[in-house]
Amino acid sequence: MTELGRLHHITAIADDPARNLTFYRDVLGLRFIKRTVNFDDPGTYHLYYGDETGTPGTILTFFPYVGAQKGRHGTGQAEEIAFAIPPASLGFWIDRLGAKGIECEPPTKRFDETVLAFRDPDGLLLELVTDAGAATLPGYAAAGMPEEHAIRGFRGITLWLDDVAPTARVLTEVLGYAAGPVEGARHRFTHPGGGLASIIDLRSAAGFWRGAQGAGTIHHVAFRAADDAAQAASSRALGGLGLRVTPQQDRNYFRSTYFREPGGVLFEIATDDPGFLIDEPKDRLGEALMLPARYEKHRAEIEAVLPKLPSREAV
Repeated sequence: MTELGRLHHITAIADDPARNLTFYRDVLGLRFIKRTVNFDDPGTYHLYYGDETGTPGTILTFFPYVGAQKGRHGTGQAEEIAFAIPPASLGFWIDRLGAKGIECEPPTKRFDETVLAFRDPDGLLLELVTDAGAATLPGYAAAGMPEEHAIRGFRGITLWLDDVAPTARVLTEVLGYAAGPVEGARHRFTHPGGGLASIIDLRSAAGFWRGAQGAGTIHHVAFRAADDAAQAASSRALGGLGLRVTPQQDRNYFRSTYFREPGGVLFEIATDDPGFLIDEPKDRLGEALMLPARYEKHRAEIEAVLPKLPSREAV
């Protein structure tokens, strides 16, 4: 694989963790792969969803804060999260979301792909995008979700920006993307590694109001690094562009550095290793609360304040 650049995970902010779990696991059919806590705020969950094992490029995570104020969509933020589905699955998803009472926009064409846009219960902007390559990939057969129609992972992510040029420089000079077609205000960048999670769209929205983080908005976007060496090289390259990168931080399932790209979006560089099987077997992922070693001695207090999460609904 190419050492650096495709999407690793996306982290967003939610309100009610139980509602969040019901939607992403039971409605969208993503696998609940890890229940842990925000390492910087252990009184709050950090919930992870993905494919069967949490492969980079499929991982959507949430910081759910009960009673969180609604965020505001706007510039300086990552906005639309695009999931890849096989082209033949579009009708299945229109029917499924409608049956669940989820309002969708009419399907539209974008760069010769069909896009079905909708929102999660907190207002997060989501899209299902038809992708011929998705049909060649295995799907996760969740309860009530036929494997052939399952979401395969990310197609990409859209950033809303006042000026796309400085962010484009980071994508092309550090993260390995190439400038692609332009459609209206949308500038497409593609990663040569191809496959899932290889598209970044920059949407020019000069003059639009600035976004504000809160429930229903994206906290940060993480890009893959094959190993520590690739991650360190990215830090040097970003420094050469005048961007300030944090020291490496251990997140148990990957190691991370962070920086704010010129348009204001928080970016992360995350290593592929060690992955989500280091503390739970594949068939038990997401079942128990997993804590980093430094919080184990506080497990009882942490579990006492965390809200209860629902078991799977019958679908």
